[in-house]
Amino acid sequence: MSLVTPTMSAEELIKLPRGKVRYELVKGELLAMSPTGSEHGLVTFRLSGILDQFLQKTKLGVAFGAETGFQIHRNPDTVRAPDIAFIRKERVPDGGFPQGYWSEAPDLAVEVVSPGDTVRAIDEKVADWLQAGATLVWVVSPRWRTVTVYPANGEIKMLAGDEVLEGGELLPGFRCAVSEIFATLPPLRTQ
Repeated sequence: MSLVTPTMSAEELIKLPRGKVRYELVKGELLAMSPTGSEHGLVTFRLSGILDQFLQKTKLGVAFGAETGFQIHRNPDTVRAPDIAFIRKERVPDGGFPQGYWSEAPDLAVEVVSPGDTVRAIDEKVADWLQAGATLVWVVSPRWRTVTVYPANGEIKMLAGDEVLEGGELLPGFRCAVSEIFATLPPLRTQ
């Protein structure tokens, strides 16, 4: 006798009560995500502010915070929530923003690595975003003070220190030293 795990839909997911745990839905399977640590929060807030300042000047589109769900697959449903998301202004509906989940991948998905994240889990998120149509994924590691850039059609790059993170064709003119993203963290300990 085999056990069948029931799948959940995006419509069921959005009705779950909010509390101490946030969820993602991957191929119909509910994944609980515990609150992040302080370094994760500091880095996410810092990069969000840098990106927001740039978008306020350029009006290239809109950015969303960590609780925003994007339904990137149906039957079974997958709803992911990046730490930061960006959508070009051309993709913002004339009637306003959806009340529920955005029904496509963002143009840019930013994942900030938490201490409990595995390499496999991060790789799966990157693959999900790119397969769903994201143009660019940034994986930000507070532990290693790096940003790994995954373009949809291009070469993966890992940046650190004073190397410059650029927005490419998606965010023309966006430039930020990687060290600036981690400026609120204490210096790396060398051992």
